[in-house]
Amino acid sequence: MRLTRYTDYALRVLLYLGHDQARLRSIAEIARAYAISQNHLMKVVNDLVNAGYLESVRGRTGGIRLARPPAEINVGALIRHTEDDFDLVECGACLIAPACGATSVLDEALGAFMTVLNGYSLADLLARKGDFSHLLRSQAAAR
Repeated sequence: MRLTRYTDYALRVLLYLGHDQARLRSIAEIARAYAISQNHLMKVVNDLVNAGYLESVRGRTGGIRLARPPAEINVGALIRHTEDDFDLVECGACLIAPACGATSVLDEALGAFMTVLNGYSLADLLARKGDFSHLLRSQAAAR
């Protein structure tokens, strides 16, 4: 299974904001840090605010931050929110779909995939490999 760029950006935003929760961040700052499109990121952030993952503070000194602690943000739930389609193959128009064993095997594989993701929170992802802020700073310095 391949996750969409939308989900990738959503995870990146949450990781960035979860790494240092002390201050508000801007979409422009996150886009620069990852060298990704600010326009795409705006759409993702808006969706994450509407879904309750982030909160937005308006005004000159405003920005975005996590709406709840990283330990309360489940990775599986986030991915189910950001992905439109979990079908590994399109079986609807296939002539042999009613008798095919692949459908149930692929459904089982997808279930296992989601079970693993359901077992992790944003806090787990943040703690897994350590501090990555130096990587973002070195990327910014290289530009």
